[in-house]
Amino acid sequence: MARLGRSFGFLLSSTALSNLADGVLKVGAPLLALSFTRSPVQVALVGAAATLPWLLLALHAGAIADRLDRRRVMVLANVVRAVVLLAVAALGALGLMNLWIMLVAVLLACVSEVFADVAAQSVLPMTVTPAQLTTANGRVVSTQMIGNEFAGAPVAGLLVTLLPAAVFGAPALLYGAAGLLLLGMRGRFRPPAESAAESTGRRSMAGDIGEALRYLWGHRFLRTLAVSAGLLNFASAAYFGVLVLWVVGEGSRIGMEPAGYGLVMTALAVGAVAGSLVSDRVTQLFGEGRALVGLWLISALLHLVPVLLPIDWLLYPTAVVWGAAGAAANVLVISTRQRLIPAELLGRVNSAYRLIGMGGMPVGAVLGGVLGELAGLPAVFLSATGVCLAAVGLLWRVVPDQISSPLTSDATIPDISRSRSAPKGVR
Repeated sequence: MARLGRSFGFLLSSTALSNLADGVLKVGAPLLALSFTRSPVQVALVGAAATLPWLLLALHAGAIADRLDRRRVMVLANVVRAVVLLAVAALGALGLMNLWIMLVAVLLACVSEVFADVAAQSVLPMTVTPAQLTTANGRVVSTQMIGNEFAGAPVAGLLVTLLPAAVFGAPALLYGAAGLLLLGMRGRFRPPAESAAESTGRRSMAGDIGEALRYLWGHRFLRTLAVSAGLLNFASAAYFGVLVLWVVGEGSRIGMEPAGYGLVMTALAVGAVAGSLVSDRVTQLFGEGRALVGLWLISALLHLVPVLLPIDWLLYPTAVVWGAAGAAANVLVISTRQRLIPAELLGRVNSAYRLIGMGGMPVGAVLGGVLGELAGLPAVFLSATGVCLAAVGLLWRVVPDQISSPLTSDATIPDISRSRSAPKGVR
């Protein structure tokens, strides 16, 4: 940790707390929804509320991250969601909670998450050197998975059973503490072009967003990566939006208790931590292109296991492999973007990428619920698997063996993905 610097240490510590809060909220909210309804459509609305802000606000969050101090954006976002969730926890303690209040709470918390996450991915390259990006992102992703799944999931399962209002109260306190930790970061965290913008006059936000969209669309590999990620996330939102109905409860196919479902998420986190820490080694062995395609292919095929083999104990090893493949791929993708995108465009292009990559998730969650209502849950799972395999095939057509190398802030970056025989570089 020490060699990555003080600022990265505070950033990582804040990430640990905020992602523990994310884990409690992400797992706890759908489980809590089961106390109000067993409708696939209504349960899927929880996933839609969690992802809709990415569709509506990702581009604006990126523009703000490229204009303001990125650390301050993160601090404010954490404070806002802490206040919102504390208010909702109070309503729950008073017995005034219902499905619609819960949906509004998730929606508002995830609005703040958009701004916090875009700023966090943009500020990380300002705390470490380009050569340290893969190591730093590996630690961040492993920390995220420990919080989101390893610790957050079982805590959520316990809170839903013992103290439902704490599903919102505990994350509120964690978000507040995460915001305070960010104050320990030293330095200036405005984007490099800020001083130039102040001296020459600032363009409109629409102009800033347009510049990012043109850059992303003009880079063939980043464009294809974003579209492929969008298909994967669209399908995964449909899949996981209704998976709890297949796994948890007396009317489910597998029949797990809520605590058991939390442990499955913990198993996924164990795999994810391992995958994030060995991602650099996997890349060195197979090359970035083959590693990314292979990891996404494994993740896609694992969607079939709960459907074809609905056995409770089998979910645990499946989740471990699932988590390892997904986390290793995430480290590779995030590090690649941070190296390929110029520093002064990082917030905006990252947000444009994530709009394409995550903007379809609320639509996927709702469509998954509708399809589950009309055709049954297996239809959702099989359709999602088919979309994931199509996304892997799309990426395979353009990805080179080595994707990225450390770059300067030059706005003109060669498109290395037009040929599978592109020169190899250092990721």
